[in-house]
Amino acid sequence: MQFSILCDDIRREDNGKFMFLGLFETIGGASFPLKHSRFYVANRWCKGVGVFKEKIRVICEETGESLLVSAETTFELKELHHYHTTINRFDGVSFPSPGKYLVEVLLNNDLVISYPVALKQIKSSQG
Repeated sequence: MQFSILCDDIRREDNGKFMFLGLFETIGGASFPLKHSRFYVANRWCKGVGVFKEKIRVICEETGESLLVSAETTFELKELHHYHTTINRFDGVSFPSPGKYLVEVLLNNDLVISYPVALKQIKSSQG
């Protein structure tokens, strides 16, 4: 794995380059459960040869409960210098409470990386 990015949006320029918009590690909300409208997880794979299966999970660290599990994405790397970028879009994910959640990336059902995203309660302004 070359990278895993959690962000608000991904665009691709005419020249093929990816633009990752709104990279984040914290989501704030005034009330819970909090429904987050959309986010992306992009992963770049390289330095392997063969057919691989990727899966993304979001886990509540405190309870171990899976909030989401993506469908498996199959991709092939034909030579060591080839690479493949997977883009996973998640819409309307509901987070039950503030706390720490983990984004987990699995390759062939083996955990490759796990990183936190914090859900924080924010005070709504009365105005």
